[in-house]
Amino acid sequence: MTILQSIILGIVEGLTEYLPVSSTGHLIITRYMLGLGSSEALNAFDICIQSGAILAVLGLYFQRVKEIINGLLGRNKTGINLLINMFVGVLPAVVLGLACESYIKELLFNETTVTITWALGGIVILLYSRAREKSGKGFAGKPLEELTWKGALKVGLMQCIAMCPGVSRSLMTMLGGLVSGLSVSAAVEFSFLLGLVTLGGATCHDAVKHGSEMVSVIGWAPMIAGTFTAWLSSIIAVKWMVGYLNRHGLSIFGWYRLAAAVVMVFFIWHGLRVDNTEAPATKPAPAAAVSVEM
Repeated sequence: MTILQSIILGIVEGLTEYLPVSSTGHLIITRYMLGLGSSEALNAFDICIQSGAILAVLGLYFQRVKEIINGLLGRNKTGINLLINMFVGVLPAVVLGLACESYIKELLFNETTVTITWALGGIVILLYSRAREKSGKGFAGKPLEELTWKGALKVGLMQCIAMCPGVSRSLMTMLGGLVSGLSVSAAVEFSFLLGLVTLGGATCHDAVKHGSEMVSVIGWAPMIAGTFTAWLSSIIAVKWMVGYLNRHGLSIFGWYRLAAAVVMVFFIWHGLRVDNTEAPATKPAPAAAVSVEM
């Protein structure tokens, strides 16, 4: 992997991690387009550059994180309640992830799965947005401070669906928050905070498990470049999305996902494949045995 390729992947990761469009799906497709193929090291790289996105949210939501830390120290009741809700929200994904990680990566990390889930996710967004408008709820709902552990559990269970690439963790946690009665802004904030734990855990897990392989196959320079660009582009994406959702809602992301799925159908129809021969240092994974021929 070159530094330019890692920068491109970092930008894609940062721009899509917190948007309800699936960063994993975009990274899989981007790697295919760059001819990088697939391997344990590259899959782990996709996960580990999330650390840039994590740092972005830590900076943007520092006051809320500080509140949680004070709650842990017994100085803030709201902070400890939020910490409990975050733990409840992340628990289902941890259990399911540890049990099914290898099967998910082997069977579902491919362009066909991403295309299908992009389309289904787009339809879900549009149907839910229309139903919410008809109900007259608009952007109203409970503040984050009123979220109960039962509501957090709903968010956590919906987050498990996002283990399938292309679904989007952000989409499922936002919808989970809205279904639990949160306002749009509160659902978005809880999605971001939950991502700190979920993404942080996944990053540490893959760094420990595949760290030495990543360094030997990819190298330090591309890893640092990808992480930095993921951090920078995440800041831009988060600031834009928060402002946009507070005025317009989720519909635009539904249309985007449908358009992306149509483009992918066109590519696949014309022989989109991953060229593992262009990445001889990597070991191809069974689910991505192919080259880009368009």
